[in-house]
Amino acid sequence: MSTGAIVGIVVAVVLLIAIVAIVAWAISTRNKFVTMEEGVNEAFSTMDVYLKKRFDLIPNLVETVKGYAKHESETLTNVIAARNATNTQNLNDKIKAEGELTNALSKLMMLSESYPDLKADRQFLNLQNELQSIETEIAHSRKYYNGNVKNYNTAIRVFPANLIANHMKLEKKTFFEIDEASRQNVKVSF
Repeated sequence: MSTGAIVGIVVAVVLLIAIVAIVAWAISTRNKFVTMEEGVNEAFSTMDVYLKKRFDLIPNLVETVKGYAKHESETLTNVIAARNATNTQNLNDKIKAEGELTNALSKLMMLSESYPDLKADRQFLNLQNELQSIETEIAHSRKYYNGNVKNYNTAIRVFPANLIANHMKLEKKTFFEIDEASRQNVKVSF
């Protein structure tokens, strides 16, 4: 066998190994994106369970407060309207609505400060404790979700993996953040 033939075989083997390595990397990268996207979906689903618990708790809380705060119909109406707005499938709309609901619930909880009988009501206290527990779980699950979103968004933007992400038409996921109005201190005046 001539030297040229040996060099040709070596070049062909090196090219074949390079092609196999690139294909293996592409498959591995694609699978990583699929896994990360499912992680984001799972994280949101977990958070959605707690959001649903809070959603189901609100009517009981509103009914309890209604008995004590009959003239606070605007606050109670806002809580119910915010609760109903969370019933959407669009993630961005759901994030915005959840921020508004959090703000409305804060105002509702502030009402209890003005009604000593309400603050002492056992059912209200149980509902308030349950809501606080759920809010803590929501906060933890938001953190988990946002961590998954950060990792996913970073992974789809890093070169050369972004070539695969662009081919898959992957887009950045939205963080679950509260809106600016919810960041403000709640002011309740009578």
